[in-house]
Amino acid sequence: MDILAEVLDRVRLGGTLLFHFELGQPWSLALPQRPYALFHYLSRGAATLALEGGRELRMTAGDFVVIARGEPHEFYSDRGTKPFSVLDLDRSSAHLGVVRHGGSAQPVSTMICGKFTVARPSRGNVLQLLPPVLLLKPTEDGEWLEAILRRMVSESARQRPGQGVALSRLTEVLFVEVLRSWIKSLAPGEGGWLGAMADPHIGPALQLIHERPDRPWTLDDLGQRVGLGRSAFSARFTKLVGESMYRYLIARRMSEAAFLLETSDEGIARIASRVGYETVAAFSKVFLRHHGLSPGRYRAVRGSDGDRTQQDVLETAGAD
Repeated sequence: MDILAEVLDRVRLGGTLLFHFELGQPWSLALPQRPYALFHYLSRGAATLALEGGRELRMTAGDFVVIARGEPHEFYSDRGTKPFSVLDLDRSSAHLGVVRHGGSAQPVSTMICGKFTVARPSRGNVLQLLPPVLLLKPTEDGEWLEAILRRMVSESARQRPGQGVALSRLTEVLFVEVLRSWIKSLAPGEGGWLGAMADPHIGPALQLIHERPDRPWTLDDLGQRVGLGRSAFSARFTKLVGESMYRYLIARRMSEAAFLLETSDEGIARIASRVGYETVAAFSKVFLRHHGLSPGRYRAVRGSDGDRTQQDVLETAGAD
């Protein structure tokens, strides 16, 4: 099982290109708080990224930055230039081509901006694991970035059948490549379970948990399977993943249960069994604590399939 592929598929990762800027000196852009992650690729020139709290990052050609929580931020070439809010742009015209902004002086900077979204947000999802600001510098094998982004610009330049799907797929590929670059740069203990996947002991343990969340895994059992004693395995897992094995196992079970409630018409008792619980009552108690809703209410609110069997209705009433 490819854990990352499974997670990305289940959260329904999406996104699109928002703007393609051509910026003459001097210029300054302000981006307000957004409910999704924003990305910016500086394909030419230089810029300063100003964040809340006074933090600033200098960017040069080839730099790619992700604002993972959508915090307000600014880009500028000259600190003294009044920021122009992107909310004031005509999005219809922006979508159809290059947006020219700023003065007429050289050098000109070009920047591509877009967004990443998840349709099924959950605890520990990949966007939450990213640092609030992720800056990736160009590397020898970084030509993929320019190629994908240029293709996105070309795709968004004119309306064609299937455009939305094409942009969404390109964004998925872009995000996977961003994650790969970030994971490659992580030190031990960074990046939560994403970083821990590369560990020769904890990586296989995560694989086992994801493949069989219904198993009554113990520290002894998993430790033996990956070649570590109980204490060493427990300490290593917590250090690298950022939480204990038992907490991770529960989160994995609850994520699987939520996915099944949203995408299938299986009865709640069956789902409880599939994620390791012998009774609906025990499962419902943990699910409520984790998601803030009982399984039945969660399905009613988040489920993509409104058709439910009579058996499920009766089980829901008991679970609630």
